Amino acid sequence: MITPTSLSALLAHSGHIARVQGLLVGHYTDSRRPTGCTAVLTPQGSVGGVDVRGAAPGTRETDLLHPSNLVQQVHGVVLSGGSAWGLDAATGVVRWLEEQGHGLDIGVGRIPLVPAAVLFDVMMGDMRIRPDAAAGHAACKAASTQRPAEGSVGAGAGAVVGKIFGHERAMKGGLGTASFTVEGVTVGAIVACNALGDVYNPYDGTLLAGARTADGGHLFNARNALLSGESPHPVLAGSNTTIGIVATDAQITKAQAQRLAVIAHDGLARSINPVHTMSDGDTMFALGTGQAGKSLGLMTLFTLAAEAVAVATARAILLATSVNTENQPRLPSWEDFQTV
Repeated sequence: MITPTSLSALLAHSGHIARVQGLLVGHYTDSRRPTGCTAVLTPQGSVGGVDVRGAAPGTRETDLLHPSNLVQQVHGVVLSGGSAWGLDAATGVVRWLEEQGHGLDIGVGRIPLVPAAVLFDVMMGDMRIRPDAAAGHAACKAASTQRPAEGSVGAGAGAVVGKIFGHERAMKGGLGTASFTVEGVTVGAIVACNALGDVYNPYDGTLLAGARTADGGHLFNARNALLSGESPHPVLAGSNTTIGIVATDAQITKAQAQRLAVIAHDGLARSINPVHTMSDGDTMFALGTGQAGKSLGLMTLFTLAAEAVAVATARAILLATSVNTENQPRLPSWEDFQTV
């Protein structure tokens, strides 16, 4: 039974996306600056869907996921930092899957199908360092069914949240995961949170991280500021974005996977405010491996999906670590504010 979750329980949540049967998850984190990528692999194939809500997305091969289009299965999804350059990480994932003999059989070989989405983290350190094909390949080599690392790793390594009143007043974002299992069916999510807006505990509405006061010492609460008439700072379009994947081992159709991706955004809306802005490229993918051998009612399946995304988004913030980059203000994490 799922019940409202306290902050301590959010931190202790033991579910993760790799509990979904048929999935492998791996990260690559670049030690030269905070950036990286995350590969979620379904080597045997899975149905997929996607829903793009932000107005400034960076994506690859999302059109093939539409229910009316020919391809019925994909072999993985990549989440990456590096803005548009980070889409190159998917090339490395395609190469790794081909090396392992996975992909769409075309007679003369196999073509792995790997959609991808990116977030903007190139303001953090040297922008010439960003995930490439080698990074994607490395993430695949690290992939397993073990619990993925969370916080400032993989696609969330360079994530920043709460930039609505300026980058200098923002806080560190990150990557989180969660899952729930009902009647032998698991639904899991992994989210890289690089939102323009603030991030909240999805259960009690507590503000966790986001824009800080001008002196940097306290949370500002962007929602209240906007409601009182304070104007946000000009923001470079596309310089934010929360991206993620919700996956299940239930047997679902491609059309149902598409709806699962739509519902996944409900989880983002419970944890981020404002969300889906003109300066975010918020994108959620859905995968259905079918390896549980059965399904749940769609009402239950969709409820689990939204919950997993909401918890994963909060954990992305709770487990992030502060960062110092050359010639830029230090970006504190949620943990830093617990000792103030």
